[in-house]
Amino acid sequence: MKNRVVITGIGVVSPIGLDSQSTWEGLVAGRSGVDQISCFDPEGYRTTIAAEVLGFDAAQHVGRKEARRMDRFVQLGAVAALEAVDHADLSINADNSTRVSVMISSGIGGIITLSEQVKVLENRGPSRISPFLVPMMLPDMASGQVSIMLGAKGPNYSTVSACSSGADAIGQALEVLQEGDADVVLAGGAEAAICPIGVAGFNACQALSTRNNDPAAASRPFDAERDGFVMGEGAGVLVMETLENAIDRGATPIVELVGYGSTADANHITQPAPEGEGAARAMKIAIKKAGLQPDEIGYVNAHGTSTPLNDKYETMAMKGVFEEGAYSVPISSTKSMTGHLLGASGALEAAITSLAIAKQTIPPTINLRNADPECDLNYTPNVALQGRIDAALSNSFGFGGHNASLAFQRYED
Repeated sequence: MKNRVVITGIGVVSPIGLDSQSTWEGLVAGRSGVDQISCFDPEGYRTTIAAEVLGFDAAQHVGRKEARRMDRFVQLGAVAALEAVDHADLSINADNSTRVSVMISSGIGGIITLSEQVKVLENRGPSRISPFLVPMMLPDMASGQVSIMLGAKGPNYSTVSACSSGADAIGQALEVLQEGDADVVLAGGAEAAICPIGVAGFNACQALSTRNNDPAAASRPFDAERDGFVMGEGAGVLVMETLENAIDRGATPIVELVGYGSTADANHITQPAPEGEGAARAMKIAIKKAGLQPDEIGYVNAHGTSTPLNDKYETMAMKGVFEEGAYSVPISSTKSMTGHLLGASGALEAAITSLAIAKQTIPPTINLRNADPECDLNYTPNVALQGRIDAALSNSFGFGGHNASLAFQRYED
């Protein structure tokens, strides 16, 4: 018998809130976090909008010296992890440190630090490069820094699977806990790629929305007038633990994580497989591993990027999984409000899915005004809904053909 795994703490830093509570309130209110880019001057770029985390000061949480030695993605991940640990009322000490793992992923890593140091190299020469360049840019450094900060000595690594990274980290954590290789895992993702080269790069592959004159309406998943995704930044971290460990220390489970499906499209570096074949397989695997039937899924947090192909093929994938029931299952893409957090998106959305079950509330897909005939499911347009959710899926798909789906269930003794 594999261990049951529960979530006991949630930490979030997002474009619509600096913690999980404010983020959830923003989601339910249908508030967009998208605006004109403020962290650099985007004049001359095809896209001048993004979903930034405003008012964030990592030094208040980790200290000014340590914050200066962290890339922004690491700062975001560290602060989310601290909230999650506090929420779980988790104490890491000599008695349990070797049984506490950290798996916080990033799809891109420290691209802000790297791009800044390339300028230093070009303008001032190699002797002026920061000695912290490498340990600030590596994608595993959110996981490594949180492990050091908290004294967690269990398995520690970062999965990198583009926009599936955060979801894959949580899925890997589930399997580590099920097999008994750790008692607790801090799992999730962190990303901060809103910088000149990040925006220019995604513009070059024609992935971003150019609805610059209407930022709040730019991210519009499943809408007929969608024209690309909006870059976001932030982090989501979950405290996951075996049910036995949670009960032993008197923790209160928020939700149970019951399934993880991971597949590859083997099709194209940026385009999803036709008809969402790989995505459908990932969802089916997650549901099967969870011991559920498709008709027991009461909510799907869709990948829903607001790109023409993703939304069309994800819709087809859900029809393949749920068949006629696809028209009745509530679905939403919270990227309509948060933007696309790239490697952290699956982690943020896993946190959102957990809260949706805990609060029995389905967050909306905002900006869904013009129906696309090829996207004809129930995407919870514009207004949050109260509804019974006993089980839910969270989908994440990434460049390179990566697909991940996580299955959650309402916790019962």
